Amino acid sequence: MKLDLTGRVAIVTGASRGIGRAVALTLASAGASVVAGARGENAAGVVKEITEAGGKAIAVALDVTDEASIAAAVARAASEFGKVDILVNNAGITRDTLMLRMKRDDWDAVIATNLTGAFTCTQAVLKGMIKQRYGRIVTISSVVGQSGNAGQANYAASKAGLIGFSKALAREVASRNITVNVVAPGLIDTDMTRAITDAAQQDWAASIPLGRLGTPDDIAAAVCFLASDAASYITGHVLAVNGGMYS
Repeated sequence: MKLDLTGRVAIVTGASRGIGRAVALTLASAGASVVAGARGENAAGVVKEITEAGGKAIAVALDVTDEASIAAAVARAASEFGKVDILVNNAGITRDTLMLRMKRDDWDAVIATNLTGAFTCTQAVLKGMIKQRYGRIVTISSVVGQSGNAGQANYAASKAGLIGFSKALAREVASRNITVNVVAPGLIDTDMTRAITDAAQQDWAASIPLGRLGTPDDIAAAVCFLASDAASYITGHVLAVNGGMYS
């Protein structure tokens, strides 16, 4: 089944590279108008790819730790395309270290970006979604938020928090025809995972029954499905896209 998002408007955070870039491209290929958010002018490249392929997209400067930046991005989306139907909370960072060495700044930065950033972005679009009685909120968590991982207490806490946040919100807004779901990637071949040591990557890869790392396109396909009307009866769900490494 070909997913059709024609007429829908999607905001994607962290859209300049990796999973966010793949999500923006996939939503646009399904017909959505895409607001690609990233710090500075970093989303210009993905917007160029979309428009050269005949799609509709704009780049917005978006720092998910800055409420004013979020409000400006949502206002730009509304002025350019008239509404926001889909929000993909993808922006995230890591500051990995063992718990005894973790600085409070490492904890605060990861929570502020990964968890509070998703809260603030969601709150910024929710009023419009409730008014139009339609919305799709898809948040990118992680297998680490389900299983835990040594040296990632801050990251795991932020990603587990996104799951609880999404499940609670799904119950709040279901009556308004707004669905709230989570995609939990496993080990995906991105810049973030390439920063992990080779030994750690090998250990993780050995635990994947499908025998390979995932790709950003694997995650983007799952997001596109949950953002579409094909998933209209799915909410409060965590879709694990991890090659079978954790269930």
